[in-house]
Amino acid sequence: MNLGALNQATNAASSAGTTGSGERSSFRWGWILAAALLGATGIFGWRAWQLRAAQIEAAKTEAAIPEITTVTALGRIEPVGELVNVTAPTSVQESRIGELLVAEGDVVQAGDVIAILDNRDRLQAALQRAQQQVVSAQAQQAQIEAGAKSGEIAAQEAEVSRLEAERLGNLETQRATIARVQAEVNNARVDFERYESLYQRGAISASERDARRLTLTTAEQRLAEANAGLSRLQTTSTQQISQARSTLDRIAEVRPVDVDIARAEVKSAEVAVAEAQADLEQAFVRWLGPSEGGSPRVGQVIEVHTYAGETVSAEGIVSIGQTQQMMAVVEVYQDDIDKIEPGQTVTLTSTAISDTLEGTVQRVGLQIGQQQGVNEDPTANIDAKVVDVYVELDANSSERTANLTNLQVTASIEF
Repeated sequence: MNLGALNQATNAASSAGTTGSGERSSFRWGWILAAALLGATGIFGWRAWQLRAAQIEAAKTEAAIPEITTVTALGRIEPVGELVNVTAPTSVQESRIGELLVAEGDVVQAGDVIAILDNRDRLQAALQRAQQQVVSAQAQQAQIEAGAKSGEIAAQEAEVSRLEAERLGNLETQRATIARVQAEVNNARVDFERYESLYQRGAISASERDARRLTLTTAEQRLAEANAGLSRLQTTSTQQISQARSTLDRIAEVRPVDVDIARAEVKSAEVAVAEAQADLEQAFVRWLGPSEGGSPRVGQVIEVHTYAGETVSAEGIVSIGQTQQMMAVVEVYQDDIDKIEPGQTVTLTSTAISDTLEGTVQRVGLQIGQQQGVNEDPTANIDAKVVDVYVELDANSSERTANLTNLQVTASIEF
């Protein structure tokens, strides 16, 4: 292209640009609006794509995590009914073991003697004394009911007759004494009166008269004493005869009141025997295991706390459990307890045994307590609040753990 043609083209373009400047401005704003709409649509699509990708990822994650259908908790193996600490009766103070009749692992039936206290011999002697008192009281009752023997009655009648005869003889003797002393008084009075008359006439001295007066006074005193003796003799002899007759009436008659008293004494002696027997029974410490359906259940001695010669400890003499049926006490966290109910299947494991134990939830405890089981995981919560869940083991598991009381286990409860 030559220079002339170029100049012509430039001039033509310049003329054309001046003429269509308004049209080009409108066209430019259309393109800007279209570009903005296109960008907004791209951003919205990109956000929608991100949201959908997140949903797909969440769905994949949920599919990868399995659904939890079990509750895991620590527990311990115990006999059904828990352990029973057998101790001496509370009424026996400072009890000491005389004989221990069981050892750890022994199986005992309800009523078996576990130990004998060292006060047995003393209580046995007390029982024998009480039994002898019963025999004595019964003999006394029989004697009273039978009445007195005829020989005893005759002897008492003879005693009454002797006292009456003795009274009569004593009274006659005393009366004779009184009569003699009375005669002496009379003679002394006559003699004194005569001397008094002679003294008044001056025939004798005053001393002679006074001597006769003294003789009279002495005789009168003896008479008074004799009369008093007669009165005492009458009173005493009357009392003696009255007592003898009362004794005769008593032995000759069997009074109902005497029989009642004798029978009451026998009853009292029998009560004393019963008390002594009860005291002696307390010297024998027995296993009074619970019964089911009327049949006593056996127990096994798990641990001995007190041996012969020792004072019974605070823990008792022995601990006994019904190991023929074992159970697990599982400590379930309080947050999981609403998932547990009776009848659920439980699987138990322990590092001490290779077998898996099986059981069924029997009941759920009614209170929240402190966790007792020790978790081997150092990050575990050692201050957890738990509820005891009682799991009854099946026959095989119960037999397998009969000698593993307090074994720690890990339980998985299906819900």
